[in-house]
Amino acid sequence: MCLAIPAKIMEINDDIAKVDFGGTVKEVNVSLVDAGIGDYVVVHAGFAIEILDEKDALNTLEMFQQILELEVE
Repeated sequence: MCLAIPAKIMEINDDIAKVDFGGTVKEVNVSLVDAGIGDYVVVHAGFAIEILDEKDALNTLEMFQQILELEVE
């Protein structure tokens, strides 16, 4: 199963961006979207595939955090 997860763009160099998944920073390819630093994007299989509204991104990241907390219990 694959998930598409929101992340905030922290830095862009050509088609590669450093993004923050709510505490985890990774590099992803942003060639499919016209996004800039500070934008939230949906990341799937190492590619940013869509720009996401900040409110929606933060809500989704919070839901993922809640799921992880339930897994620990």
